[in-house]
Parts: sequence; structure tokens; C-alpha cells
Amino acid sequence: MAHHVTADIDLGNLTQNVETLIKKVNGPALMAVVKANAYGHGLVPSALAAKRGGAEWLATALLDEAIELRNNKVPGRLLVWLNTIDDQFSECIDKDIDLGVNSLESLTAIAQAAKNLGKRARVHLKVDTGLGRNGVTLSDLPNLISALKQEQNNGNINVVGVMSHFAYADEPTNSTIGEQISNFKISVDALVDANFELEVKHLSNSAATLGLPDTYFNLVRPGAVIYGISPGPEVGPAADFDLRPVMRLRAPIILIKDVPAGTGVSYAHQYHTKSETRLALIPAGYADGIPRAASNKGPVQINGKNFTVSGRVCMDQFVVDIGDLSANVGDDAVLFGDPANNEPSVNDWADAAGTINYEIVTRIGPRVHRNYLNG
Repeated sequence: MAHHVTADIDLGNLTQNVETLIKKVNGPALMAVVKANAYGHGLVPSALAAKRGGAEWLATALLDEAIELRNNKVPGRLLVWLNTIDDQFSECIDKDIDLGVNSLESLTAIAQAAKNLGKRARVHLKVDTGLGRNGVTLSDLPNLISALKQEQNNGNINVVGVMSHFAYADEPTNSTIGEQISNFKISVDALVDANFELEVKHLSNSAATLGLPDTYFNLVRPGAVIYGISPGPEVGPAADFDLRPVMRLRAPIILIKDVPAGTGVSYAHQYHTKSETRLALIPAGYADGIPRAASNKGPVQINGKNFTVSGRVCMDQFVVDIGDLSANVGDDAVLFGDPANNEPSVNDWADAAGTINYEIVTRIGPRVHRNYLNG
């Protein structure tokens, strides 16, 4: 079957990246974050590749992704932390999926589901140590700990973990990092003082896993870096940590035509040819996840030569002015891949679109074929 757009997913690189990170942290266990369809790379294959690399834990944000992993017989400890109060708690508890608790409301809903099922829910307390997003505040922590104790005594839950998330881990010298570490330790101590036996304490995201060993505790929780994506320029390129890109995005040329100088290209003619030239049509657009904001800026490599998107990115296609390049219909246009092979990078596309590399890979849509390699 022919595919308009293909994402080559090198599962061997993903496995190797996990192995590299485990060696780097040298002691703490690793939780591989596979939320958002494994950052666009494919949930189940990526999860299994991470397990092959030694990840003891997996994590998703949404409950249905965690359930999908279990339905596909992915083994091991599994955490999901972002939920609504009417979410699929019973199914997660039944499938031995750990649940995040961020409030009295979420605890009540989880405990009720566990009671109805007749099985204890394993929960991780999510604490807001300074991000100002998800999690219980330190001021509300005592009340939630009391409720946790009550539900544990009632046989509905077991508190097995505590977690938090950084605001500035991608800026390793930011003063808030120390403050958040201190607040996390206060939370851990409060839970220990309440006689909870914590299996895991996790604070380190991708950036912290690479550069902040004081944040490791006994479990690190990297996401983007297991896919070979740097969490930020101040942390450094992923290649500096021996991490390889996992996704390579390509699409075939489906039309080449000769046009004269001054030809307007694509909607609103935001690009005009400067001389007699050849235009190549690429069947990839914003419906596939190619950012429209990268019109006239997105990098593309064809037959080893680098070009830029010519004119607007459309829903299903874009055009590249290839000049006198020797190319044929069916040749691949590489949007991004491994910069070590002189291919455009995810970072290049993020810069072109005015966004971050995380968004570029997670927005790759479902009609893009995932071609799994080295699995």
C-alpha cells in the first residue's frame, strides 16, 4: 500500500536511548513517559521498546492510553495522572494501573471506584511544588493527607508514590529549581510522617534527568529525551548525551513541473519563482501535522540537497522550488530526521514554525503511516 506521508520510527534508537539514560542516572529506576501516542511515535510499539531498554515504569497522561497499553498486554508498573472525576477509574484499578491524585475530589472518585470494585487503588499524590498547574498545594496538603489516610484505612487505596513537576528544569540555573526540590522534600517528609510507605518518589522530567542529579530521588520520569529530542537549548543538543532521534518524516514527490520566472505558488501567491525553475509537489500538509506557520520557512531535503517550503503549507500538500535539481516523481522529500546525517531536524521545524520541538512530533497526525524499524 502506498503512503502519502511516512514517519520512520527507529525503535532500536528508542531502546538505546532508554539504556543510555539508565546508565546516566546510575541507580534510580526509569519511568518512560509515553503520553500523547508516545509523543507521536506510536503508543504500544514505543512502550515495548522502552521496556526492552530497561524502563521499569511507563506513564501516560490519559486513562484511555494506559488502558490501551494493558489491553495490548504491555507488562510492568504503569501510571496515569490526568483525570476527570468521572473517568475510567474502575477499569484502571482492575488492570493494575496506578492513578494520580491531585485533590480531594479526585481521591473521592478513585476511592469510590475502588470500593465498588472491591480492590485497592494504587495512587501517587501529585503535589504542586511551584509550577502552578496540576497538583495539590502545600497549604492544602495536610487536609489531603488526612483524607488519604482515611481511605487507606478503609481499604480503598494504597498510597505508593509522590510526584511533582518542574517549571524551569530546562533552565538549569533557575532559582525556582532549588525551591521546588525543597518543597518536594517537605511533601515527601509529610507523607512519611503520616506512615505511608512510598515505593517511588519522582520529580525529574527530561531536562532534570539530563542535568539535575539532585532531583533524581529513586525514580526519574523522562519523556521527550527518550525519543532523542532535546528539552531545550540551555540543556544542550540530544546528541551531546548520546541520544539519537527516533522519528524521521518523509513524503514522496508526486508531481514535478517546469514553470517560468514570476510564477505564483500556492494560496495567496506568497512565493514567486525568481527564475525559470522546477516545482515539486509534496503530499503532506497541516492535516498531517505539518505546521502551516512554517509556510515559506520549513526545511526539506530532496536527494541530499536542502530546500525550503515554497509558499503556504496547505491542508494536504505543499510545494518546493527545486531549481535545476535532478529529481523524479517518487523521490522522497525528508522533512526531518537525524541532523548527524545532514537531514533537517525537529528543532529546525520548531524554529521555522515558532514553536517547540515537542509540538512538532506530537502533532504528527493519524493518517501519517508509522513505519517501525529495528523493533
